[in-house]
Amino acid sequence: MAQVYRIGVDENGLGSRLGPLIVTAVLAKANEAGEATLRRKLPKSLRASLDDSKRLVSHRDVSLGEAWARVLVGPGPTTPRELFERLSFEGVAELQRPCPEHVSGQCWHAEGESFQAPPKLVAKVERHREQLARRGIEIVAVQSSVICTERLNRARGKGLNRFVSDLHAMEALVMAQRKLAGENVRAICGKVGGIGEYSKFFGPLAGWLHAVIEEGQARSSYRFPTIGEISFVRDADESDALVMLASLVGKYVRELFMGRIARYYGEDDEETRPSGYHDPVTAAFVDRSALTRRRRKIPIDCFERARDPIDDAVRT
Repeated sequence: MAQVYRIGVDENGLGSRLGPLIVTAVLAKANEAGEATLRRKLPKSLRASLDDSKRLVSHRDVSLGEAWARVLVGPGPTTPRELFERLSFEGVAELQRPCPEHVSGQCWHAEGESFQAPPKLVAKVERHREQLARRGIEIVAVQSSVICTERLNRARGKGLNRFVSDLHAMEALVMAQRKLAGENVRAICGKVGGIGEYSKFFGPLAGWLHAVIEEGQARSSYRFPTIGEISFVRDADESDALVMLASLVGKYVRELFMGRIARYYGEDDEETRPSGYHDPVTAAFVDRSALTRRRRKIPIDCFERARDPIDDAVRT
């Protein structure tokens, strides 16, 4: 039975005020039955642990995302830090390289971290991975790209808003997983903002020969002779199982970093731990941490995203 390589890509934290933007890609081999599974709604038994991450996890409980990350990565990691090292697309050393020594603790101290997903949940997720395999979907790899606040602010200074940073990370992940696959792939990515015509914003894919299949607000698709087919689909995290997986793992990675940021400024109470989004709890955290940030000489560009006036201008 013929097999194709499929990729699902999604972002977490695009519209947040604090914390990194996370872009995650899941690579799988799918036979004809697997392709059929990816085109239709998953059975109820699977949807209990594989659905839109917004329905299944919250910033206070990402145990399901952690369980999927652990199952997809495989045995070996015994701590969240080790798990992230296996997930990281860039590699921890490369991510830490630009961090000033007196700032790196904000995102990279791992004291107090431990796995939260109970063994029963991990075992359930493992069974669901096996169920996907029986349905013709074999997970091959998962990778998460981390674009920290400082990198987002630096890109903004160069005229690249967060939508473009998101798109470029998606492109880089697809190209890397195409290399892992060793043959052309079919990639489904969550829609990036309101972009309809992607070619004019390509970064890693800029200059690569491609043909436009379709462009619109619901779906934009492109065919690359040496990469395969890449589609950007609205609400893909509600319809494509691999995008759902990417979103669940990405949500876990983002909350791992948000937990570190909160603990670095003395926030251990679950009720006051910020989500990083534009909400009252996060706003209060920003205010409470101001004095500590001044004392520790934390640059504002490493802590909070600058408002980007051109974010709403990325429309076609």
